[in-house]
Amino acid sequence: MGEKRLVDEPSAALFPVGSAGSFVEFAVAFEPRLRRALMPTLGVDAATDATAEALAYGWEHWERVRSMNNPAGYLYRVARTAGRKMRHRPHVRPDIVRVEGPWVEPGLPDALESLSDRQRTVVWLVHGFDWHQTEVADLLGLSPKSVQTHLKRGTEKLARALGANQ
Repeated sequence: MGEKRLVDEPSAALFPVGSAGSFVEFAVAFEPRLRRALMPTLGVDAATDATAEALAYGWEHWERVRSMNNPAGYLYRVARTAGRKMRHRPHVRPDIVRVEGPWVEPGLPDALESLSDRQRTVVWLVHGFDWHQTEVADLLGLSPKSVQTHLKRGTEKLARALGANQ
């Protein structure tokens, strides 16, 4: 499977100065990925709100944001800051609905909750949404080795919590 990128090219090449709708194009491509990246630590509602806050900030400051080397990573950090202000809200994660389709381990939500925020986010993005580790590193502002470490520790902890090592 090919590597997915938040932004395939440097932002200056993808969003040239004076291009009409460049923020809209960026936001349409980036919004769902940002929201999914925030869900494991903020929950569905707060992730949606934090994503909206970050995109509003990006719109207001687009001239500066689009010239950054990593506008997606910067707005991720803006969203995380907005999300910290929403911490008093209870986490609302989607219920596991029994429908025809793949079986989901019933203990998985609690096992995911036992991970650190960083481990949960890395595991969620790599295994849940098939993101490449370098993409996660870029978004979170971490080294690829750090992402690899969080992924390894997170999956090992999940395996122990779910009894997969027995």
